[in-house]
Amino acid sequence: MIRNAHIITCAGAEYENGVIVFDDKIRFVGDAYEGDTDEIIDAEGRYVIPGLIDAHCHVGLFADSTGFEGADGNEDSDPITPQLRAIDGIYPQDRAFSEARKAGITTVVTGPGSANAIGGQFAAVKTAGICVDDMIVKAPCAMKMALGENPKSVYNEKEQTPVTRMGTLAIIRETLIKAKNYGDELKKYEEDSEENDRPDFDMKLEAMLPVINKEIPVKIHAHRADDICSAIRLAKEFDIDVTIEHCSDGDIVADILERENPPVNLGPTLTDRSKPELKNLSFETYKNLSDRGLSVAIITDHPEITIENLPLCAALAVSRGMNARSALYAITINAARNCRIDDRVGSLQIGKDADIAVFDKLPVHFDAKCIMTFINGDICVQKK
Repeated sequence: MIRNAHIITCAGAEYENGVIVFDDKIRFVGDAYEGDTDEIIDAEGRYVIPGLIDAHCHVGLFADSTGFEGADGNEDSDPITPQLRAIDGIYPQDRAFSEARKAGITTVVTGPGSANAIGGQFAAVKTAGICVDDMIVKAPCAMKMALGENPKSVYNEKEQTPVTRMGTLAIIRETLIKAKNYGDELKKYEEDSEENDRPDFDMKLEAMLPVINKEIPVKIHAHRADDICSAIRLAKEFDIDVTIEHCSDGDIVADILERENPPVNLGPTLTDRSKPELKNLSFETYKNLSDRGLSVAIITDHPEITIENLPLCAALAVSRGMNARSALYAITINAARNCRIDDRVGSLQIGKDADIAVFDKLPVHFDAKCIMTFINGDICVQKK
């Protein structure tokens, strides 16, 4: 039990002097609890909130201080690699995991970078564990695609397709069409195996079936305004679910985003404008899009912004006008919803994982400090 806590559930309820009871799952949240518990922690009036979530990063795939040996985020030998799985490249001993825990971050949604037009499968994992299999919240939780500058640059150097935005969208479309046809043939075989042959196994197309069947969303890397619109067009054309990742030109197409209402994962904004498609980076975008009612999550894109600075990004968004509660939701429940893991994490509700962070101030303030972090009910950070 944690008692004497200012609990913000991120599910609508708030308790200024509340109690939360948990083992590996949350068993009670409220004003008073009549039962017995094995251990009681006095929060002394501090804030108790859901463990923070980064909805888009590359933690564990570009391991800290390792150089090429730990760089496992971009298999840039083929522009179409949907069969790649983040869990096969995540290094749980990456220092970034411990730094995340110290900052109250309990879940990271991590996966391939943006070198390829289709990069592979993202995974949502807890930030504590020595084996990735024991850390998984959901895998795969999304498919990564990338538009714009990155795949163009990578494959221009290799003198192969794609070297234009047209080329990138063309090979993505080709893969989606093949996956749909593959899925249709597989369905016919499963419905009547005597009349229909099973299609030859294709690992790439197998990996695309959850996308075609809308079982997982596509995280589409799109900074520039036209790339954002292309991502929306692709979603409509193939009836797939997408989230807009980065969305640096979000202000320019804000009316379109409001009309289409895709989930948006904003960031990294605390970086230099190092390439043309980043020229409009601004924390004002966070206020604009959240005020329009979009489901906005704040991301670090670690290692672009190191993972422990996720709360700092939320504080900077607030300093530029974003509502403080919206910013808190952007690193908790909105991040979980955008990644379809809100059945497990993102809010303090009975039955959800006991991922809990204790702060002296809400983490949307610059001087907030994380005092305790619990993951699956186990305390993994405790500061005096």
